[in-house]
Amino acid sequence: MASATTTTAGHHDVDLARVVVAFARSLRAAGLDVPVDATIAYGEALALVGIDRGERVYWAGRATFVRRTEDIATYDRVFAAFFGGLASGLAPAGAPSETLLALDADQPDHPDAEPDAVDPDDDVVSVRFSRVEVLRERDFADYSDAEHDEARRLIAAIAVAGPFRSSRRLEPTRRSRRHPDLRRSVRDSLRTDGELIRRGSRRRSLRHRRVVLLLDVSGSMEPYARALIGFVHAAAVARGRVETFALGTRLTRITRELATRDPDAALAAAADRVADWAGGTRLGETLRTFNDEWGVRGMARGAVVVVLSDGWDRGAPDQLGEEMARLARVAHRVVWVNPLKASPGYVPLAQGMAAALPHVDEFVEGHSLAALERVAAAIAREGT
Repeated sequence: MASATTTTAGHHDVDLARVVVAFARSLRAAGLDVPVDATIAYGEALALVGIDRGERVYWAGRATFVRRTEDIATYDRVFAAFFGGLASGLAPAGAPSETLLALDADQPDHPDAEPDAVDPDDDVVSVRFSRVEVLRERDFADYSDAEHDEARRLIAAIAVAGPFRSSRRLEPTRRSRRHPDLRRSVRDSLRTDGELIRRGSRRRSLRHRRVVLLLDVSGSMEPYARALIGFVHAAAVARGRVETFALGTRLTRITRELATRDPDAALAAAADRVADWAGGTRLGETLRTFNDEWGVRGMARGAVVVVLSDGWDRGAPDQLGEEMARLARVAHRVVWVNPLKASPGYVPLAQGMAAALPHVDEFVEGHSLAALERVAAAIAREGT
């Protein structure tokens, strides 16, 4: 049990991040759609207006969380239950009042620890915050071993699939007339004494585009390798049309090693297969090998190619730019995932990253759980 105290005279004593996360989770539990960007916006708003005046707290949340008129009643109910006396109005005149926020975590860091003592005479608002919400935005480089183990389960639940495309295979349909199904039409006519009452039709079926994941395993990616290899493994076991490669000083195909659903066995097999793990990187040379032996020959044609790399390259940047141009010409879309993009003031000054960007359809972050969810959305996006 953790606690934080706030007074009407000084709202800066409150851990606003925990309060915002707990309130957002309460709204989700009540049925509201609360995206991450709305939660962040609410936290920024409270940092400006404070939480010592109920009307400001209320309208800051209503402006960021409520998108439909029918959700106002639900928001009002959750707000009143969550903030307690604060929701009833403004701070009264006279001596400042004190409210104790009792924050109950899903899984306390010390299970044997005793709860903090709470005076029964205090005005107490009990709220809960989720460790999952905290982990979603935290940088993988700041994770502990225990947090990496918890995040692995959450990463495995991220659905990764390419956008749909029309295939050559036809499937039955009752709407389209472009592809008559004579066999089905004749078979149905036997039920009506040979009268052709309903004409069968077929249409092109839909199938997912292939996804090709190229993971940089060089030493500069070490702080993020543990989480990103988990993401690659989750994608590999989720569906059949995924190919995975490791990029280092050489190109290594690890699709077969990641095919097993046991994550520990898969990651151990991949580590044994990749001889240059946590070594140097030659992105231009490895991409040329991929293009010559796999990509241009067919694997990357019409596929969504995802490069997970910080862009640091020991090779010639002109070669990387040339190979990225070759890849972009045959791929449906090219997505580059760079964990360093989330760093404050980040500018792609690395020569390799600067050479690759003109040939990238989407440049996204990959430093946290929330970022990997956005990566999955970028992979599934149809694009132009």
